[in-house]
Amino acid sequence: MTVKLILRGKEYEVRAGMTLLDALKKINVLSEAVLAVREGEMILDDEILKDGETIRLVAVISGGAQ
Repeated sequence: MTVKLILRGKEYEVRAGMTLLDALKKINVLSEAVLAVREGEMILDDEILKDGETIRLVAVISGGAQ
């Protein structure tokens, strides 16, 4: 029972049944640094991940002068 997380072309597998936030912690990714997308829909940190899902993690980039 696994879930696949994809960030910048790299794949990670985590256990199904955990929250997105717990999965991100497990792969050492800050939740503030990515947007999680499942089947074209953004999901939140408290979402429970289900077996066989693929979640795409999109890096959030910020910066520039204010």
